[in-house]
Amino acid sequence: MFDADADITTERLVLRSFGPADEARIRSVVETRARFLPPGAPGHLSGVRQWLANGVHELQRSGQGRHLAMTDAEGRIVGAISLFKTSWGAGTTEVGYGVHPLYRRRGFATEALRGLTAWVFSATRLRRIDLTANLDNLPSLRVAQKAGFTWEGVLRAAVLEDDGPHDLVMFGLLRDDSRLPSATLPRAELRTPRLLLRPLAEEDVPDLAATGADPLTQADTGVPRGYTEDDARSWVAAAERIRLRGHGAAWAAADPATGRFLVSLDVRDVDWVNRTCEVGYMAAPWARGHGYTAEAVAAVARWLFTEHGFHRLKLRAAPSNTASCRVAEKAGFVREGVERAVLGGQDLLVFSLVPADLL
Repeated sequence: MFDADADITTERLVLRSFGPADEARIRSVVETRARFLPPGAPGHLSGVRQWLANGVHELQRSGQGRHLAMTDAEGRIVGAISLFKTSWGAGTTEVGYGVHPLYRRRGFATEALRGLTAWVFSATRLRRIDLTANLDNLPSLRVAQKAGFTWEGVLRAAVLEDDGPHDLVMFGLLRDDSRLPSATLPRAELRTPRLLLRPLAEEDVPDLAATGADPLTQADTGVPRGYTEDDARSWVAAAERIRLRGHGAAWAAADPATGRFLVSLDVRDVDWVNRTCEVGYMAAPWARGHGYTAEAVAAVARWLFTEHGFHRLKLRAAPSNTASCRVAEKAGFVREGVERAVLGGQDLLVFSLVPADLL
């Protein structure tokens, strides 16, 4: 059984049981229809008192979990976090959380999750904590990653919501895990004399789609044929999931004065043990011939080498793609050889860059 009287204190929060004294706050939440309370919370004011007296405690009484209020330094309920589906025999439980819309983007969910998981492993004999999040719920994916959970797989079309089925990411945290975030590249902005490199965003979709659908891009890269805004939108969302898993990062290089999209650039296949990765890019048709792509690639390379200790970057380009080969050379990459029949049967030239090349 979970101790119903145990409070959990973190740097900014206290996680505690709900009680009758919370009636005014819960009534306000129900009235405003803010969605963050645990499953089973009342949808009408008439159910608030009964829920606080009994309903919210049924999970704990059954031994299968516990609903906790997240309260801030002033004692306000800013969120809720729960343990449920506990199997004492198997030594497992699952965690879920929600934050009041007015208090999001302050790190409360991550802080509460870290505090609760630390308490579970110190106060109980449970050995594993599960966490699931919709694949398209990027904030929740970030919370899980920051709290040290491991991305274990995707359950396809596992939940049915009002807008249709959604994929579900399964995370896990074991007692013996470090509980430190897995290695990832930060969402960083980089500047060069002529460019602002910022993380890809929804606003880039039209220009990204135009770049991907351009005949030269279609001919010389492996982007989907007949590239559309749906493809671009999918790539923007996927890029952040790739970053969260530690596999890479993506940027839009833009004109800092106008904000106009010029180049899409990403690093992929990150090997954190050997500190290597591959770089790829697409220049917008209106940005070609000005050296923007080489400038962006060189900036990312220096950032990886100086800020993150990388040892090698790889770049591949079709022999017929002379513009891409010039980008590699202008950015300081050295040609190493040829990978045969690697892109739809087409050979690719292989270039590399190491820190000594930039001295």
